[in-house]
Amino acid sequence: MDFSYSPKVENLRAELMRFFDTSIYPNEAVYLEQVGRHRAAGNAWLPVPVIEQLKPLARERGLWNLFLPKSSRALQDLSNLEYAPLCEIMGRVMWAPEVFNCSAPDTGNMETLERYGSDAQKDRWLEPLLAGEIRSAFLMTEPAVASSDATNIQCSIRRDGDEYVIDGRKWFASGAGDPRCALYIVMGKTDPAAPAHQQQSMVLVPANTPGIEVIRPLPVFGYDDAPHGHMEIELRGVRVPAGNLLLGEGRGFEIAQGRLGPGRIHHCMRTIGVAERALELLCKRVQARVAFGKRIGDHSVWHERIAEARCMIEQARLLTLKAAYMMDTVGNKVARAEIAMIKVVAPNMACRIIDWAIQAHGGAGVTEDFPLAGLYAGIRTLRIADGPDEVHRGTIARLELAKHAIRAEH
Repeated sequence: MDFSYSPKVENLRAELMRFFDTSIYPNEAVYLEQVGRHRAAGNAWLPVPVIEQLKPLARERGLWNLFLPKSSRALQDLSNLEYAPLCEIMGRVMWAPEVFNCSAPDTGNMETLERYGSDAQKDRWLEPLLAGEIRSAFLMTEPAVASSDATNIQCSIRRDGDEYVIDGRKWFASGAGDPRCALYIVMGKTDPAAPAHQQQSMVLVPANTPGIEVIRPLPVFGYDDAPHGHMEIELRGVRVPAGNLLLGEGRGFEIAQGRLGPGRIHHCMRTIGVAERALELLCKRVQARVAFGKRIGDHSVWHERIAEARCMIEQARLLTLKAAYMMDTVGNKVARAEIAMIKVVAPNMACRIIDWAIQAHGGAGVTEDFPLAGLYAGIRTLRIADGPDEVHRGTIARLELAKHAIRAEH
């Protein structure tokens, strides 16, 4: 395995880092001020002007839609392995990926449409998503069941002539708070009597379809993530054309597995960037503050934590790159152990490093004067999102046990 960066990737990394230095970091305070202004005016769910101003600049520099592998629709046509170091940089500021049209859940939804959508579905939904003209949400998780087991999903998708009728309640529909969100990809059951993994289907639902009610935003550790948001949504008698079905009835679980693999590793790539940013802030803080007669960084406990943080980041980055390499070379299904491992490792690693960085900042660490509290809220959530740690550990264990069982038989 060769993880060295090609000249093309090196050039994109350099361009992306320059963009962060000139346009992202200097606008972090501007972003908070603009979101705060919208909130004070009574509507936090408005697009943030600074992001909209930066998007054309990113596009001009070729830093647009970098995430979509093996697609003629993506300008740079990067593999997962090539995208990893770029996605890591984007992760250093939580709102930055949207500037490059590389933010979740749009990336996962665009990959879903690219891989499983019909030509008509791609023309209607994928093209405007790739152009950044609309946004989207993915409706899978439900409040009434343990959605870590996708076979539990109860949302009904019923065929009625030339239409499907959808009834159910979803929550943590990330992105659905954005007024530009025009598309929901909804997972539900079309045949409860079928085998467990063939009951589910996915259907494309325009967000303005009658029968849809956005009930409430769901704050995460007190953050509502406006204007992106995580919403609870009720679907009552929602009707869409039968042509809005993705791939076919009973293929929903299959699509979910194909969608979540890239989504999970993208989260992990960004998480490496979050951890790097937290360590950077930690190091600056402990060298700038004095306690008990010497710099905080001269106390040995911080030597231990800084060294441990660097080891943890490097280990997680290598596992992320290995998973990306395997996705590119042998496919997502064969790489499922590596994807599961990094989905456990990366958020836990970053949570620990962010926690140390908060501790180094003292009271300031839990305020909005620094990004650490927001970073912690986002990364801690990743230990649940796209499958909780326990599910991924179960996958890893089963694959390991199966491997050794085969050897024992031989």
